[in-house]
Amino acid sequence: MNEHEYLTKEKFDEFTKELALLKGTRRKEVAQSLEYAKSLGDLSENAEYHEARDVQATVEDRIAKLEDLLKTAKIVSSHDTNIVNIGSTVSVEKEGKKFIYTIVGSEESDVVANKISIRSPFGQAIVSKKKGDVFTFSAPGGQLTYKVTDIK
Repeated sequence: MNEHEYLTKEKFDEFTKELALLKGTRRKEVAQSLEYAKSLGDLSENAEYHEARDVQATVEDRIAKLEDLLKTAKIVSSHDTNIVNIGSTVSVEKEGKKFIYTIVGSEESDVVANKISIRSPFGQAIVSKKKGDVFTFSAPGGQLTYKVTDIK
């Protein structure tokens, strides 16, 4: 990963705890599962062994991803409330309907929780906008136009 990933302090801490758990407890559990599976005999037809190897690969992949992510992470703290940036909570209006979104890094995006990635079309279009600005971007359903009504 060459680009920085933007994270809140809370998400950074959450990923740090997950990494510690994976490198400690989870690796030990996987190693024990592998040892048990090996003790069952012929590895070529040993379903437990193959399953344990798959789990080990998944755990190691997640460890590598978290290590890379945490190495390149930029922690988002306070932000300017006059201009939209990562960490901003923005109120927008589209066709008379109001919406509130928080602009976050891609690792924290969650559409259900109204957390929109800065790398999404909406996120890219709203960055650097000010209260009162109107912006348009392309979405799968066509062009969408919003007006920024507040920035927190």
